[in-house]
Amino acid sequence: MLLPENIHPNNSLYLAGGFVLKALEPLGEVSLMELFIESRKLHHMPMPVFTLALDWLFLAGLISYNADGSIISCF
Repeated sequence: MLLPENIHPNNSLYLAGGFVLKALEPLGEVSLMELFIESRKLHHMPMPVFTLALDWLFLAGLISYNADGSIISCF
């Protein structure tokens, strides 16, 4: 699902993760729903794809969260 062979690239987590990072970059620290809204301004993605992209970015060490649950960039 990260680099799909048989689905449209717009549905890949790789692309969705890139748009999430692009939306997070100017904000620095943001709540989950604010990041979802900003990400959807850049690329239409359903909430399940957004959530899976966040999981992938967290596992890759590119995002983290703080004590109050805000999402922060790790680079």
